[in-house]
Amino acid sequence: MVKGKSTTRDIRLILDNIRSVHNVGSIFRTADTLGISRIYCFDTTPIPVDRFKNKRKDFAKVALGAEDSVPWEHIIDGSLLISILKKEGFYIMALEQASNSIDYKKVSLCGKVAIILGNEVDGVSKKLLQKCDVIAEIPLIGKKESLNVSVSAGIFLYRLLDR
Repeated sequence: MVKGKSTTRDIRLILDNIRSVHNVGSIFRTADTLGISRIYCFDTTPIPVDRFKNKRKDFAKVALGAEDSVPWEHIIDGSLLISILKKEGFYIMALEQASNSIDYKKVSLCGKVAIILGNEVDGVSKKLLQKCDVIAEIPLIGKKESLNVSVSAGIFLYRLLDR
């Protein structure tokens, strides 16, 4: 089992340039149901408000209020964020298909963890993957090469937190 470092539970999500407002809203809703501490929306990832700071109706329709109950931040520099989180004692995970990934069932949570979820086309950026302590992958047996990012997030997070 691969485990995080400390004993205080603090689980955060980093959404790496996810394009779909519906996927992001769905991830917020799942995060709320699991008590995720904070969501970082990296770069082009849609956020719950528009440029005038008004609530986005398309976001709210999917998130169903989770945009108000889960703390979130919009960030530009994901590498800097990860460096800061590591200094604060966070264990950094990514959910991604990679040559050095391990089966997600072999990962367990202990302490402060930040989980990176990648965008629908390119996944987690190589720059962020290089900063991870572990990369987990959901094995697939069908013809499709990937799952929807919000579905992957739900599968992975429920598996990790339901122990």
